[in-house]
Amino acid sequence: MKRIYQGKTKDVYEKEDGTIRLMFKDEMTGKDGVFDPGENQVGLTVEGSGRSGLKVSQYFFECLNQAGIQTHFLAADLEEKSMDVKKAVVFGQGLEVICRYKAVGSFIRRYADYIESGADLNGYVEITIKDDERQDPFISKDALVLLGILSEAEYDLIKEQTKRICDLIKEELATKGLTLYDIKLEFGRGEKPGEIMLIDELSGGNMRVFNGEESVYPLDLETYLF
Repeated sequence: MKRIYQGKTKDVYEKEDGTIRLMFKDEMTGKDGVFDPGENQVGLTVEGSGRSGLKVSQYFFECLNQAGIQTHFLAADLEEKSMDVKKAVVFGQGLEVICRYKAVGSFIRRYADYIESGADLNGYVEITIKDDERQDPFISKDALVLLGILSEAEYDLIKEQTKRICDLIKEELATKGLTLYDIKLEFGRGEKPGEIMLIDELSGGNMRVFNGEESVYPLDLETYLF
C-alpha cells in the first residue's frame, strides 16, 4: 500500500487493487484537551478512540447502504482499525456539509441575537470549505457555483442526500433513546459519471448527540448502539 495522505484523525492509503484504505488513529479534534467536533486541530489523544470511531462508522454506513444510499464504504477491520472504501475525489479542496436539528455550537454563536439556544432547526443544511487556516468558512450555493466547486445540480443533490442521510441517522439514534443535534458529512465524486457519494466517516466525533439533557461523549456512543 502507498500512503497518499496523513490526516488529523486518519491516514489514507491506496491499495494495489485501486481501492482506498483509511487507518483510524486515536486522536480527536478539539482544543485545550477538550473534544469539539467543530475544531480544526487535534485537541487530544484518547486510547481506543480510533477503534470506536470505526465501529460506529461501520454501523451507520451499513445502515445507509442497506437503505440504498450511495456511500464509499466497502468493509471494515476493527482489529486493524481500518476501513476499505471506494476511490472518490473531493469537491474543490474539500467541503463539509453540516445538518443542524438544534441551534447549538457555532450556529448559536453566530445567530444568538435571533434565536434561542436549543431551538429546533428542522435539519437546516449549510456548507463550509475545508480550510484550517481560515477556520473552515461558510459558503453559499451561489459562491460554490461561481467558483466552479459545485454545479447547481450537484449542490441540490448533495443537499437532498444530506437531509435523507441525516434523517435516517436521526431516526436510528431515536430508537436508542438519543437525540441528534447536528452532524457533519463529506461527499465526493465517484469514478462513474455523475456519481456522488457519502465519504469519510460517521463516528461520534462527527456528530453532537444528546441523551435527554446530557451530551453523549463520542466514545460513549457505541455503548448505546451495541
